[in-house]
Amino acid sequence: MLAAVYHGIGDLRVEEIPEPQFGEDEALLKVRVAAICGTDRRILKYGHFKIPEGTGRVLGHELAGEIAAVGSRVKGLTPGVKVTIAPNIGCGICEQCVQGHNHLCPNYEALGISLDGGFSEYMRIPAAAIRQGNIIEIPEGVSYEEAALNEPLSCCYNGFLACGIKPGDVVFIVGAGPIGIMHLLLAKLGGASKVIVSQRSDPRRTLAAQFGADVVINPTEEDLSAIIRNETQGRGVDVVIIAAPAAQAQEEALDWAAVGGRINLFGGLPKGQETVNFDANKVHYKQLTITGTTGSSSYQFRRTMDIIASRRVDLSRLVTARFPLKDALKAFDTADARQGLKVVIVP
Repeated sequence: MLAAVYHGIGDLRVEEIPEPQFGEDEALLKVRVAAICGTDRRILKYGHFKIPEGTGRVLGHELAGEIAAVGSRVKGLTPGVKVTIAPNIGCGICEQCVQGHNHLCPNYEALGISLDGGFSEYMRIPAAAIRQGNIIEIPEGVSYEEAALNEPLSCCYNGFLACGIKPGDVVFIVGAGPIGIMHLLLAKLGGASKVIVSQRSDPRRTLAAQFGADVVINPTEEDLSAIIRNETQGRGVDVVIIAAPAAQAQEEALDWAAVGGRINLFGGLPKGQETVNFDANKVHYKQLTITGTTGSSSYQFRRTMDIIASRRVDLSRLVTARFPLKDALKAFDTADARQGLKVVIVP
């Protein structure tokens, strides 16, 4: 079968590999859509600690498809069923897992990282994913593309819950890439009275406005802090979401937030640039809440699929480029250009 295989930093190859073998407690997925995530691009650029040097790995963890075959001991799955899969598989027995935080398991496995993922024609579904509820059936009326994008939406939902967006809040989002747009959609769904978005690139500022941002700022040409003060009568915003790997924005968030504001550091910082400086007294005297979120639990993954099925958000508009699997390298180049939003690969 054809697959896009990571062979090391900067080395992604589209090649023929054997179709996955699966055991009696496992299943085989016919991949229909797999979307490129920022994590895939970072792995290609920097590597990943869960992919040992010299290991070939099929990337891709935002995926959807249909069950092609099941092992003899598998219950609850039948060939032909359309599914999507929460990619983070916890050990099932540690403290985080038993609390429902399988994405925070210290011994987690992940499709497209420690296990072969969705940039292939077929993918093995491990027994633990079946047993622990990582697989959910795609609801009627939801496309494969929307189902694949449920994974990043669930990660944004994790951040949404952490910073407690509620009706009437003014929300400020730094970054209008796919993640920033998903945060925008959830903030609107949560009742935000105003959503302000900051984005450097012209195409993505236009997209932010099209997706419903009330105020769109070009931070390279406009006084961002002054606009925030003007839009909030000098009070500051209730919620700041840093949806980009921007250290300066993380530091300045303390100034943008209102008294009692909540800040979500959603975008991780590049390796070697992880440390930021901020005025701790601002956190103290403004009673700020600073949160960090990463990934999503399988439960959150299920909740956002319900949101998609309700048609309260339309993720189909986020897909701005599609490529066949044989053109996966072109797909990555397009994603790296950051002109549109989500790039999907169709095996």
